[in-house]
Amino acid sequence: MTHLHSKTPLLEHRGLSARLDKKVWLKLENTQASGSFKLRGIGLLCQRAVAGGASHLVCPSGGNAGFAAAVAGAALGVRTTIVVPQTTHESVRQNIRAIGADLVVEGSVWDEANLLALRLCEKPGAVYIPPFDHPDIWDGNATMIDELADASGDKLDFDVVICSVGGGGLMSGVLQGLHRNGLQHVPVIAVETEGAASFAAAVNAGELVTLPAINSIATSLAARRVAQQALDWTRKHDIRTVTVSDAQAVDACLHFASDMRLLVEPACGASLAVAYQNLPVLAEFKKPLIVVCGGLGVDLEKLQAWKLQFKLS
Repeated sequence: MTHLHSKTPLLEHRGLSARLDKKVWLKLENTQASGSFKLRGIGLLCQRAVAGGASHLVCPSGGNAGFAAAVAGAALGVRTTIVVPQTTHESVRQNIRAIGADLVVEGSVWDEANLLALRLCEKPGAVYIPPFDHPDIWDGNATMIDELADASGDKLDFDVVICSVGGGGLMSGVLQGLHRNGLQHVPVIAVETEGAASFAAAVNAGELVTLPAINSIATSLAARRVAQQALDWTRKHDIRTVTVSDAQAVDACLHFASDMRLLVEPACGASLAVAYQNLPVLAEFKKPLIVVCGGLGVDLEKLQAWKLQFKLS
């Protein structure tokens, strides 16, 4: 089976490397055709669903997963319906429509959009495509680690992986990739923003926790409850949880745009903030790998508005 995703660049962030006296690696998932890592896992799930007879893909999403499903559906030549809540920005809706997917706006939160998506999947040929909680998604996301394991020389030279956590699909894939490539000794730093830290809440409680609400501009991390798989991984891998503020995430986005000439949304900025803020969790590591997960929910206008909102210089 030919993958729908692309192999993405692995670059050293030389400015951060010099500033931190470390070797800072960037896995540029923002360069995927979907604008984020989501095409890896969502794409594989869609491929396997269509191979199994699906003729209609239905994905409830705040944005990135839905766009990845729309890209996958177009590539596979099947009807795709993306159900988004009212909070999904109009620019993201337009991107989804432009791919050729049917777009339905339902409810004020993702949970309400999800209920409609589940009802739509009661029709023959329709298959539910969740945003993060499925083994095929984790399997697809793990391919980014496979790519690193296939690389030669010092390109495999990292001693920790930093990734953002929303529902846990990215982190679960990273961990699966580490374990299937003999890298189970490499710790993972799991980063969330304040107001969207359902994974940290679950780790602290020792069980899944449903947040009463999401209070963060990092809407791509807006999972009120993480996948059980994400919590299960904490019992068999060294995972360090970190929470950053919205302001720190945006500040990292701004610096990253200046340093690398690339735009990423605050959900991705959260991971970058660990390095840009030189947080204590990074102290013991010398060769961090940051998953630059990307995201559609950013443009120059939004970055400028966030800069003013948080009074960043």
